[in-house]
Amino acid sequence: MPKKLVIKVTAGADSPERCSQAFTVAAVAVASGVEVSLWLTGESSWFSLPGRAAEFELPHAAPLPDLIESIQAGGLITLCTQCAARRDITENDVLEGVRIAGAQVFVSEVMADGVQALVY
Repeated sequence: MPKKLVIKVTAGADSPERCSQAFTVAAVAVASGVEVSLWLTGESSWFSLPGRAAEFELPHAAPLPDLIESIQAGGLITLCTQCAARRDITENDVLEGVRIAGAQVFVSEVMADGVQALVY
C-alpha cells in the first residue's frame, strides 16, 4: 500500500460523477489510514469556498461537505495557485485548513517515494 495518495480533481459540478469519485476515494483513503493530499484544480476549485460544497448534488453519493470534513480530518486539501487566481479566490476566502500552492509543490508531492497519484 502506498505511503501517500495524491489526488488531483479537475471536475466540479460540470462533471459530478467524476468529481464525487475523487472526493470519495480521498475520504475512503483517509479512513483507511493512508496519508492523502487532495488538489482542487479547474472547476473543483470552487469547493474550496465555504458553502459551495453544500450546493453540489449527486443522487446516491455521499454529501460533498461530509467528504471534505472526512478528508480534512486526516488529510490535506490544496487549491491550485493559478486556478485560485483565475477565480479571484484568495487565502482569506477558502475553508479553514485549505492551502493554496502551485505546480512546484504538486510535483514535489507526486515525485516523493511511496506516493501514488490519481487524476480525476
